[in-house]
Order: sequence, then structure tokens, then C-alpha cells
Amino acid sequence: MSATFGRLQGPTLELKPCLNIVQAPNEAGKSTWCAFLTAMFYGINSRERDKAGFIAEKNRYAPWSGASMSGRLDCRSGSDELTLTRTTRRQTAPLAEFQACYAGTGDPVPGLTGQTCGEMLLGVSREVFERSAFIRQSGLAITQDAGLERRIASLISSGEEDTSYTEARETLKKQLTRRRYNKSGMIPGIEAELQDTQRQLSELQSLEAQLAAARQRVETLSAREHILQDELAACDAWEQQSQAQALANAKAAADAAEQKLSLLRQRLEADRVPEVDTIGRLRGAIVNLETVRKNLEKARSERDEAMKAALRAEAAVAESPFAGQTAEQVRRETSQPPEPVNWKKGPGLAVIVVGTLLSFLLFYAAGVVLTGSSWQKPASVGALLAGLCITYLLAGQLRRHAMQDARNAALIKRYGTTDADAIAALADTYYKLCAAQEAAQADVSAKTATADALYASLSSNEQGILLEVRRFAPSAFDIPAADEALKGAFARRRELSSAEAAARETRLRYEVLAQQSPTLSETPISLSAPARGREAVEQELGTLRGELAAARSAADQLSGQLSAQGDSVVLRSQAALLTEQKAALNTEYDAIALAMETLEHANTTLQNRFSPALGRRAAEIFARLTDGRYSGVVLDRTFHLSAEPTDERVYRDAALLSAGASDQLYLAVRLAICDLVLPQETCVPIVLDDALTNFDDDRCAAALRYLKEAAQTRQILLFTCHSREADFFAGDPDVSVVHLAAQ
Repeated sequence: MSATFGRLQGPTLELKPCLNIVQAPNEAGKSTWCAFLTAMFYGINSRERDKAGFIAEKNRYAPWSGASMSGRLDCRSGSDELTLTRTTRRQTAPLAEFQACYAGTGDPVPGLTGQTCGEMLLGVSREVFERSAFIRQSGLAITQDAGLERRIASLISSGEEDTSYTEARETLKKQLTRRRYNKSGMIPGIEAELQDTQRQLSELQSLEAQLAAARQRVETLSAREHILQDELAACDAWEQQSQAQALANAKAAADAAEQKLSLLRQRLEADRVPEVDTIGRLRGAIVNLETVRKNLEKARSERDEAMKAALRAEAAVAESPFAGQTAEQVRRETSQPPEPVNWKKGPGLAVIVVGTLLSFLLFYAAGVVLTGSSWQKPASVGALLAGLCITYLLAGQLRRHAMQDARNAALIKRYGTTDADAIAALADTYYKLCAAQEAAQADVSAKTATADALYASLSSNEQGILLEVRRFAPSAFDIPAADEALKGAFARRRELSSAEAAARETRLRYEVLAQQSPTLSETPISLSAPARGREAVEQELGTLRGELAAARSAADQLSGQLSAQGDSVVLRSQAALLTEQKAALNTEYDAIALAMETLEHANTTLQNRFSPALGRRAAEIFARLTDGRYSGVVLDRTFHLSAEPTDERVYRDAALLSAGASDQLYLAVRLAICDLVLPQETCVPIVLDDALTNFDDDRCAAALRYLKEAAQTRQILLFTCHSREADFFAGDPDVSVVHLAAQ
């Protein structure tokens, strides 16, 4: 075999017609070679799709290199050597292009196609091959399959492989379900249809009676409708007469309103009553006069307060010692002390006179003393000068003290203090009082001007208002009289407006009535009033028409229902036909149920014939694999297995065995199935993919010895990831060992 398949990128695997041990590590492509072998015989299902937890074979084994899937298989079938090739032309149909030729010739094998290749060469279908000769570690257990059932049935019955209990039972079950399944199926459907037909027959007479009653009610309501329509026509005639009378009254009212309006206009024009906007303007001016008057009173009050404040400021200035002086004068006065007036100079003069006399005396005395007997001029002169100096010094000192006392007396008299800082403070206070007096006087002037302006405005506005009012009210000589005159004029204008509105309304009313009833005569017709009003008649007529519509609708519905029900003769014939169909289907249902029961019995008989043979063969192989520890195997119709230990007479369920023993049991049954199911003439090869993984060394040795023996009659391919199988057959020429390297 050579393959471009999954991880296989064109390698070749050569096998011999005996036991072949193919050793390779995990992920080296062992399972891929097994799948490739099956694909070369039976192809790949291109319609298979990926599902949850399942990958379709065409996607699982798509070449990793991205190349197209292809493969070649050289094999021997009987005496012929064949070359099988499969290639891919469309990626959606991998390995769909098939060719089978005789080796070395290129001549095609007649009748061998991609669809028939597996069954022609191996003699079994793909399902039988995969459930018997293709043994995986994860697929040792045996499951039911229609193809395997047909193969088993052909071996123990007629030899035909076109029948399967499962397929036949499913076909019969579908037919049985088609006729009855719970409340669905043909029989319940016919029963429901028959029941519906009978219900229609029972309802037919009831519907006819209801239709007759509905038509009678329609006639009664129609007669009552005509009566109410006549009564409504009488109401229309009465309303027409009323409308004519209303039209005449409206015209008279419109004429009267227009006459009143014309008279009012003439009187207003004669009395020279001003327009409403003029009246409003003058009354607004009067209102504004009141506002001006209040503002004038307020201004005068503020002026009086300002005058009082000015008087208080003037009094404060007059009380100051600097009263009557300007700020510059006060500043000069305070910068130099005042000169004393009429201060006493006597003490100084007296001192000078006395001192002079004393000086002369000293002058004389000094001359005498110094000379001793007579007066000497130099000494006398010196004494005289000294006396005069002392005298003048003493006189100056006395004069300065006298002037200072006079000056202090003048300050106290003027300012009440001799402290210069206090006098400066009095000057600052005087400056502020003068400024306050000037501000108060300015405020008086401003408020006096405001009051005068308001008074002038009030007088001017009053005169203007009185001049305008006296044009239509000569007796209005003051504002209250003018206001009363304006109120009277406004009342007359309002009366005119009311008259105009009334004239418009009455004219509009007349025009509306004339437009609504253009054909009415203004001369009323004498008719008697109806017994009841239009609203009552219309209400009853509306209710009656609703009832009439409902009655007609009910009659129409009943008529439609009768039409839908159909003819009673047709319904009776239909009921009879449905009864016959129901009886026939019940007969078929009973027959199919009997057939299923018979088929179940026949299948049980076949299973009872096949299971012992399969159990005996499986027991022989299982005893070989376990070195005689187990002597019996039992399997039921669903291939559920049990094993009998040699030293016990109680069968053990396969689920109770160890993993290794369980795999041995399943392997024995699979090999027994191969012996019984696979045709001997085709020598179908057996493929084992890691089927001995869970075996210990002893069990593995027993299995290998049996496989070598079985390989004498058919080719066996054992793929394994262990080296113990190859080591076990080391040097054995009857066993082929192939080592695959990881790619």
C-alpha cells in the first residue's frame, strides 16, 4: 500500500500473506493505515458531515500537506494480482476516482468499480467488515448492524443476504406506526374524520332550524325599520318648518340690531364722543397724573427734609470758632499764632528805667571806689555799660514772658485751648462741616428743582387733558369731572361695540341659517309636532339597524355553514366510506402486528440457532487466549457477553471482568465472528489496531500464538505500539515484522 492520506505523505507499506506485525510508536500513522485500507476497498462517504464530537472521515484524513487524497493497493485475489488506485478529482469527493487493473498489464478488471470493490473482493459489505474483521482497541465490543444480521441470517437459514430482522422489523414498525401511533396515524385520522362527519350530520338540521328563525327575525326587524323611517320623515318635516320659522326670526333680529346700531352711531357723532383709543389714552393720562402727583408730594417731602438738613449743617458751621471764614483763611490762621492785642508793656519799661538809673549810680560809685578819692572815667564807663546790659537783658526776658502770656490768653479766648493739635482738630472739623453744609445746600437745590419740574409737568398735563375733554364735555373744569366724562364716553362706546357685535352675530346667524336651508321658505308651514323627538327616533332606529345587521349576518353565517356542511346524502355516503376504510385499516393493523410477532419469534429462533455456535467458537478461542482459565462464553440476541470460569459454574458478566480479560473476551468473540461470518473462499484479511494494548505479557503471548495459527488460513495485520510482539516473533520466518518510523 502507498498513500497520500492524513499524515501519510506517500509512504509504502509492504505486507505478506501471513501474520504481519506492524510496529510503530504512537502518532506514527498506524490507525491511519488501517483507515486507508478500508477506504481503498470501500471508498469514503463524501456526504458525511461533521457533527458535535464527530469529524467526518473526509475531513479527518485530509492530507496534512494540502495535496489531494490518493492511494494505491496491490493485492492478490484468488489467482489474480490486482492493482487498485483511488484519486481525487474534486475536493468535495475524495478518492472518488477508482481504477482496478490486472497487475503489470493495465487491463481493467471487469465489473470491479469503486462502489462494488469491497464486496466483490472481500465478499462482505463495509458494515460486516468493520464489525468483524476490523478490530480496534476502542471498538472490540460487538454491536448490532443490519448488514451483520443479513450475513448471519444467510449462514443459518436460506443463504440469502437481502433480508435483515432489524430492517424488516423497522419496516413493519413504520407501517404499524403509520396506521396508529398513540393519537396519530391513519386510523385515528379516519376516526376523527368519521366523528367530524357524524357531527356535521347532527348539526345540519339544527342549522336549518336556526336559519329559518333568523330569516323570520330579519323580516320582523325590516318592517319595524320602515315604520321608524316614516316617523323620522315626519320629524324632518317638523324640523324644516322650525328652521323656516327660525330663519324668519333671525332676519327680524338682524334688522332690529342694525337699526339700533345706526341710531347709536348717529348719537355718538352728534355728541362728538371720541374713539375708544382716545378715551383709553386720556384715562391713562389721568391715571398717570395721580402717579405724578404722588411723585410731586414725595419730592416736596424730600425737599423739606433736605432744607432741614441744610439748616442743621449751617447751625453746626456757625457754632465753630472759625465761623464766617473760608478754608484758606482758617488754614492761614491756624498756621501762625495770633498776635496779642493790648498786652501790658509796663513791666519792661519800668525795668529799663530802674536799670538805667542803677547803672548810672554804679557808674559813679565805681569811679569813686576805683580811684579812691576822685572819680575815674574809664572805670565808670565800664560799670555803666555792664549795668545797662544787665538791665536790657532783664527787660527783654520780662517782655517775652508778658507777650507769651498775652498770646495764650488770646488762644484760650479764641479757641478755648492752647494745644496746637486740638486747634488743628477744630479746623478739620470745620472743613467737614463746611463740606456737609455745601452738600446739603446742593441737595436742597436738586430736590427743589425736581419738585418744581414735577409740579410744572402736573400742571401742564392737567391743562392738556382738560382741553381735550372739554371738546365733548364743556362742563369738565377739573380732573375728577373729566374722568367722569371719559367714563361716560367709554360706556357709550362700549354700548356701540355691543350693538355692533350683536348686529354681526344676528346677521351671521341669519346667513348661516340661509346657507344651511337655501330652499326653505321664510313663510312657515303649519304642521303638528311629532309625538317624540328626533333623538329618540334615531336612537331606536340605530339600535334596530344594529339588530337587523346582526340578524342578517347571523342568517348569512348560518347559510354559509349550511353550504359548508354540504348535502346530507353526501355526508352519509362519506360516513359509510370512512367506516369501511376504518375497518380495513384495523384489519391491516392486526395483520402487521401479527407479522411483527411472527418475525420476532423467527428472529428468536435464528438467534437461538446462531448464538450457540458463535458461543462455542468464542469459548474455544477464549480458552486458548486465557490458557484455559475460562471454558464457556454466552451471548444474547444483543451480543451482550458473559464468561464462565473453568473452576466455577456461574457466568460472569463482561462488565465484571478486568480490562485485560474483557478485551480478551471481546477479541475471542470478534475472531469467532470472523470464522463464522467471513467467507473462507475470499480469505478476508483481519486487521487489529492496538487490540492487544491492555493484555499483559502472558495474555499477549497466548494471543500472538493463536493469531499465528489463524494466519495460516487468512492474512492478519497486527498494528501495535509495543515492541513485545516483534520481540516474541524474533527470528520466526513465518511472521513478518515491519517497523514504521514516526514521520
